[in-house]
Amino acid sequence: MGNFQERFYQNFIQENRWLYMWDGLKITLEVTFFATLLGILLGFIVAIIRSTHDRTGKFRVLNFLCQIYLTVIRGTPAVVQLLITYFVIFGSVNISKVLVAVLAFGVNSGAYVAEICRAGIMSIDIGQLEAGRSIGFGYAQTMWYIILPQAFKNVLPALGNEFIVLLKETSISGYIALQDLTKGGDIIRSRTYDAFMPLIGVALIYLTLVLVFTKLVSLLERRLNQSER
Repeated sequence: MGNFQERFYQNFIQENRWLYMWDGLKITLEVTFFATLLGILLGFIVAIIRSTHDRTGKFRVLNFLCQIYLTVIRGTPAVVQLLITYFVIFGSVNISKVLVAVLAFGVNSGAYVAEICRAGIMSIDIGQLEAGRSIGFGYAQTMWYIILPQAFKNVLPALGNEFIVLLKETSISGYIALQDLTKGGDIIRSRTYDAFMPLIGVALIYLTLVLVFTKLVSLLERRLNQSER
Protein backbone atom coordinates (compact mmCIF):
# COMPACT_ATOMS: atom_id res chain seq x y z
CA MET A 1 0.00 0.00 0.00
CA GLY A 2 2.81 2.32 0.89
CA ASN A 3 4.53 1.60 -2.42
CA PHE A 4 1.28 2.37 -4.28
CA GLN A 5 0.89 5.70 -2.49
CA GLU A 6 4.50 6.58 -3.19
CA ARG A 7 4.16 5.79 -6.88
CA PHE A 8 0.86 7.66 -7.09
CA TYR A 9 2.46 10.72 -5.50
CA GLN A 10 5.49 10.52 -7.74
CA ASN A 11 3.43 10.19 -10.95
CA PHE A 12 0.59 12.62 -10.33
CA ILE A 13 1.16 14.88 -7.32
CA GLN A 14 4.88 15.64 -7.44
CA GLU A 15 5.59 18.73 -9.57
CA ASN A 16 1.85 18.83 -10.39
CA ARG A 17 2.34 16.18 -13.06
CA TRP A 18 -1.39 15.52 -13.16
CA LEU A 19 -1.65 18.79 -15.11
CA TYR A 20 -0.12 17.06 -18.14
CA MET A 21 -3.11 14.74 -18.25
CA TRP A 22 -5.60 17.50 -17.42
CA ASP A 23 -4.32 19.76 -20.20
CA GLY A 24 -4.20 16.79 -22.54
CA LEU A 25 -7.79 15.88 -21.70
CA LYS A 26 -8.97 19.38 -22.65
CA ILE A 27 -7.18 19.13 -26.00
CA THR A 28 -8.61 15.66 -26.61
CA LEU A 29 -12.16 16.87 -25.99
CA GLU A 30 -11.60 19.99 -28.11
CA VAL A 31 -10.30 18.00 -31.07
CA THR A 32 -13.07 15.41 -30.72
CA PHE A 33 -15.84 18.02 -30.53
CA PHE A 34 -14.80 20.09 -33.54
CA ALA A 35 -13.79 17.04 -35.60
CA THR A 36 -17.25 15.60 -34.94
CA LEU A 37 -18.92 18.80 -36.20
CA LEU A 38 -16.75 18.79 -39.32
CA GLY A 39 -17.40 15.08 -39.85
CA ILE A 40 -21.17 15.54 -39.58
CA LEU A 41 -21.09 18.45 -42.05
CA LEU A 42 -18.99 16.56 -44.61
CA GLY A 43 -20.93 13.37 -44.02
CA PHE A 44 -24.31 14.95 -44.65
CA ILE A 45 -23.12 16.66 -47.84
CA VAL A 46 -21.67 13.42 -49.21
CA ALA A 47 -24.74 11.44 -48.10
CA ILE A 48 -27.11 13.86 -49.86
CA ILE A 49 -25.07 13.72 -53.07
CA ARG A 50 -24.89 9.93 -53.08
CA SER A 51 -28.53 9.33 -52.12
CA THR A 52 -29.69 11.86 -54.73
CA HIS A 53 -27.64 10.06 -57.35
CA ASP A 54 -29.08 6.69 -56.26
CA ARG A 55 -32.67 7.92 -56.54
CA THR A 56 -32.52 10.37 -59.46
CA GLY A 57 -29.32 9.62 -61.35
CA LYS A 58 -28.13 13.22 -60.93
CA PHE A 59 -24.71 14.40 -59.71
CA ARG A 60 -22.77 11.69 -61.54
CA VAL A 61 -19.44 13.52 -61.36
CA LEU A 62 -19.92 14.56 -57.73
CA ASN A 63 -21.00 11.03 -56.84
CA PHE A 64 -17.86 9.66 -58.48
CA LEU A 65 -15.70 12.08 -56.48
CA CYS A 66 -17.54 11.12 -53.28
CA GLN A 67 -16.89 7.44 -53.97
CA ILE A 68 -13.17 8.16 -54.38
CA TYR A 69 -13.22 10.10 -51.09
CA LEU A 70 -14.95 7.25 -49.26
CA THR A 71 -12.66 4.61 -50.75
CA VAL A 72 -9.44 6.46 -49.92
CA ILE A 73 -10.42 7.54 -46.41
CA ARG A 74 -11.95 4.23 -45.33
CA GLY A 75 -9.16 2.27 -46.99
CA THR A 76 -6.21 3.93 -45.26
CA PRO A 77 -5.27 4.11 -41.55
CA ALA A 78 -6.25 7.24 -39.64
CA VAL A 79 -2.69 7.67 -38.36
CA VAL A 80 -1.36 7.80 -41.94
CA GLN A 81 -3.99 10.39 -42.85
CA LEU A 82 -2.98 12.45 -39.81
CA LEU A 83 0.71 12.32 -40.76
CA ILE A 84 -0.02 13.22 -44.40
CA THR A 85 -2.15 16.15 -43.28
CA TYR A 86 0.54 17.48 -40.96
CA PHE A 87 3.80 16.70 -42.78
CA VAL A 88 2.67 16.84 -46.43
CA ILE A 89 -0.39 19.06 -46.84
CA PHE A 90 0.57 21.59 -44.16
CA GLY A 91 4.26 20.74 -44.00
CA SER A 92 5.40 24.17 -45.18
CA VAL A 93 2.75 26.13 -43.28
CA ASN A 94 2.88 27.34 -39.69
CA ILE A 95 -0.44 26.02 -38.48
CA SER A 96 -1.90 24.96 -35.14
CA LYS A 97 -1.52 21.25 -34.46
CA VAL A 98 -4.99 21.26 -32.93
CA LEU A 99 -6.41 22.56 -36.21
CA VAL A 100 -4.48 19.93 -38.16
CA ALA A 101 -5.89 17.20 -35.89
CA VAL A 102 -9.44 18.58 -36.24
CA LEU A 103 -9.15 18.60 -40.04
CA ALA A 104 -7.61 15.14 -40.26
CA PHE A 105 -10.04 13.46 -37.87
CA GLY A 106 -12.99 15.44 -39.24
CA VAL A 107 -12.29 14.32 -42.81
CA ASN A 108 -11.80 10.75 -41.58
CA SER A 109 -15.01 10.77 -39.57
CA GLY A 110 -16.92 12.35 -42.45
CA ALA A 111 -16.46 9.23 -44.57
CA TYR A 112 -18.11 7.03 -41.95
CA VAL A 113 -20.79 9.59 -41.12
CA ALA A 114 -21.61 9.79 -44.84
CA GLU A 115 -22.50 6.12 -45.02
CA ILE A 116 -24.47 6.32 -41.76
CA CYS A 117 -26.47 9.30 -43.05
CA ARG A 118 -26.90 7.77 -46.51
CA ALA A 119 -28.36 4.66 -44.93
CA GLY A 120 -30.70 6.87 -42.90
CA ILE A 121 -31.87 8.78 -45.98
CA MET A 122 -32.37 5.63 -48.03
CA SER A 123 -34.36 4.06 -45.18
CA ILE A 124 -37.09 6.69 -45.59
CA ASP A 125 -39.89 5.28 -47.73
CA ILE A 126 -39.96 6.57 -51.29
CA GLY A 127 -43.58 7.47 -50.66
CA GLN A 128 -42.39 10.34 -48.45
CA LEU A 129 -40.60 11.81 -51.45
CA GLU A 130 -43.67 11.39 -53.63
CA ALA A 131 -45.84 12.97 -50.92
CA GLY A 132 -43.62 16.02 -50.88
CA ARG A 133 -43.84 16.33 -54.64
CA SER A 134 -47.64 15.99 -54.49
CA ILE A 135 -47.95 19.09 -52.26
CA GLY A 136 -45.83 21.17 -54.59
CA PHE A 137 -42.36 20.77 -53.08
CA GLY A 138 -39.37 20.44 -55.36
CA TYR A 139 -36.78 17.72 -54.73
CA ALA A 140 -34.57 20.00 -52.62
CA GLN A 141 -37.50 21.21 -50.52
CA THR A 142 -38.75 17.68 -50.00
CA MET A 143 -35.31 16.56 -48.87
CA TRP A 144 -34.89 19.52 -46.51
CA TYR A 145 -38.34 19.60 -44.92
CA ILE A 146 -39.44 15.95 -45.03
CA ILE A 147 -36.65 13.43 -45.68
CA LEU A 148 -33.67 14.87 -43.79
CA PRO A 149 -35.45 15.51 -40.44
CA GLN A 150 -36.64 11.90 -40.35
CA ALA A 151 -33.28 10.55 -41.49
CA PHE A 152 -31.39 12.62 -38.91
CA LYS A 153 -33.64 11.30 -36.17
CA ASN A 154 -33.00 7.72 -37.30
CA VAL A 155 -29.21 8.04 -37.41
CA LEU A 156 -28.73 10.19 -34.31
CA PRO A 157 -27.81 7.22 -32.05
CA ALA A 158 -25.32 5.99 -34.66
CA LEU A 159 -23.80 9.47 -34.83
CA GLY A 160 -23.44 9.35 -31.05
CA ASN A 161 -21.51 6.11 -31.37
CA GLU A 162 -19.31 7.68 -34.05
CA PHE A 163 -18.47 10.43 -31.55
CA ILE A 164 -17.32 7.76 -29.08
CA VAL A 165 -15.19 6.05 -31.73
CA LEU A 166 -13.66 9.38 -32.71
CA LEU A 167 -12.87 10.18 -29.07
CA LYS A 168 -10.73 7.06 -28.78
CA GLU A 169 -9.21 7.54 -32.24
CA THR A 170 -7.76 10.92 -31.27
CA SER A 171 -5.31 9.07 -29.01
CA ILE A 172 -2.95 8.91 -32.00
CA SER A 173 -2.56 12.72 -32.00
CA GLY A 174 0.83 12.30 -30.32
CA TYR A 175 2.26 11.28 -33.70
CA ILE A 176 2.29 14.98 -34.61
CA ALA A 177 3.54 15.96 -31.12
CA LEU A 178 0.13 17.24 -30.06
CA GLN A 179 -0.12 16.99 -26.28
CA ASP A 180 -3.43 15.21 -25.97
CA LEU A 181 -4.47 12.96 -23.09
CA THR A 182 -2.39 9.99 -24.23
CA LYS A 183 0.66 12.17 -24.85
CA GLY A 184 0.22 13.73 -21.40
CA GLY A 185 0.42 10.28 -19.82
CA ASP A 186 3.47 9.48 -21.92
CA ILE A 187 5.22 12.66 -20.75
CA ILE A 188 4.66 11.61 -17.13
CA ARG A 189 6.06 8.17 -17.95
CA SER A 190 9.18 9.74 -19.45
CA ARG A 191 9.70 11.79 -16.26
CA THR A 192 9.12 9.02 -13.71
CA TYR A 193 10.18 5.94 -15.72
CA ASP A 194 7.00 4.30 -14.42
CA ALA A 195 4.72 3.17 -17.26
CA PHE A 196 2.02 1.52 -15.16
CA MET A 197 0.56 4.48 -13.28
CA PRO A 198 0.27 7.10 -16.06
CA LEU A 199 -0.91 4.65 -18.73
CA ILE A 200 -3.48 3.05 -16.45
CA GLY A 201 -4.61 6.56 -15.50
CA VAL A 202 -5.04 7.47 -19.18
CA ALA A 203 -6.94 4.24 -19.83
CA LEU A 204 -9.28 4.86 -16.89
CA ILE A 205 -10.03 8.40 -18.07
CA TYR A 206 -10.84 7.18 -21.58
CA LEU A 207 -12.97 4.39 -20.13
CA THR A 208 -14.86 6.85 -17.93
CA LEU A 209 -15.51 9.18 -20.86
CA VAL A 210 -16.70 6.31 -23.05
CA LEU A 211 -19.03 5.02 -20.33
CA VAL A 212 -20.50 8.50 -19.82
CA PHE A 213 -21.06 9.12 -23.53
CA THR A 214 -22.39 5.58 -24.03
CA LYS A 215 -24.95 6.26 -21.30
CA LEU A 216 -25.91 9.53 -22.96
CA VAL A 217 -26.35 7.79 -26.32
CA SER A 218 -28.47 5.11 -24.63
CA LEU A 219 -30.68 7.78 -23.04
CA LEU A 220 -30.99 9.50 -26.40
CA GLU A 221 -32.06 6.27 -28.09
CA ARG A 222 -34.66 5.68 -25.37
CA ARG A 223 -36.01 9.21 -25.76
CA LEU A 224 -36.27 8.81 -29.53
CA ASN A 225 -38.05 5.48 -29.17
CA GLN A 226 -40.54 7.03 -26.75
CA SER A 227 -41.22 9.94 -29.11
CA GLU A 228 -42.16 7.49 -31.90
CA ARG A 229 -44.93 5.91 -29.86
